[in-house]
Amino acid sequence: MRIARFSTGDGVAFGAVEGGQGEEFVSRLSGHPFGEIQFTGERYPLQEVRLVAPMLPSKVIAVGRNYAEHAREMGNEVPEEPLIFSKPSTAVIGHGEAIMYPHRLSERVDYEGELAVVIGRLCREVPIERAHEVIFGYTCANDVTARDLQRSDGQWTRAKGFDTFCPLGPWIQTQLDPADLAITTTVNGELRQSGRTSQLVHDIPKLIAYITDVMTLIPGDVILTGTPEGVGPLEDGDEVSVGIEGIGTLTNRVVPRD
Repeated sequence: MRIARFSTGDGVAFGAVEGGQGEEFVSRLSGHPFGEIQFTGERYPLQEVRLVAPMLPSKVIAVGRNYAEHAREMGNEVPEEPLIFSKPSTAVIGHGEAIMYPHRLSERVDYEGELAVVIGRLCREVPIERAHEVIFGYTCANDVTARDLQRSDGQWTRAKGFDTFCPLGPWIQTQLDPADLAITTTVNGELRQSGRTSQLVHDIPKLIAYITDVMTLIPGDVILTGTPEGVGPLEDGDEVSVGIEGIGTLTNRVVPRD
C-alpha cells in the first residue's frame, strides 16, 4: 500500500494512493495510518491534490558512508560499524517543495539520493531478527548536504541540518522487500547516481538494531540508509529527482534562500 500525506486546501490528511499510471486517486484515511487502516469514503484524483512530506518525524537518523564506493569517492574508509548522525525534523519537506540554497553560508550544496525507512512502532533495543516488526514502510529521500561546511566543521550538524535539506516522498510504500532495489538520482533529467540497496555495507536490520541500542524510536521516525556513489553539486534552478524501484520518484527544485 502507498500511504501519502496530502492537502486539498482544507487541511492535511493521510490517504492511500490507488490505481495505475494516469488514473491514480487518493482514498482519505480516518486519522493516522499506524494501527488499523480505516477509510472515510472520500476519494480525490491524485493530480488534484498537493502531496506534502509523507511523515513528520520526531527525528531523522541518517547513516554515512554506507555504500563502499561512495565512501571511497569521498576519500574515506568504509566504517566497521554504522556511522550515524541526525537531521532535524525542520529539514523535512515533501515532493514538489523547494530545496533552499543558503548562498550566504555555503558555496557547495550536494544531492544524496537514499532509501528511507519509516518506523511504525515504539521500539528500543530491537534484535536484528525482529527488525522487520518495527518497520512501517519505505520512501525516497535526498540527504542534501552543504559539502564545504561538512568539511570545514569537522562534524555534520550544520551541513546536514538546514531547513529543506531532507526531502522525503512522494509517499510511503508499506509492502516492499528492500533487499535489492534500484536507486537513481537525476539532475535536470541527467543520471548522476545509480546503485542498488543490495550494496549497503550495513543492511536495514543491522541499522535498526544499532540505532535502537542508542535511542528509542517512535512511530514516524525516519532512518536514511546511505547514498550510492556519484554525489555532486546542485545549482539554483536545478530539478533533482530520486527514484527507487517499487516506490516512485521524489522531485524537488533548487531555489536561492538568500
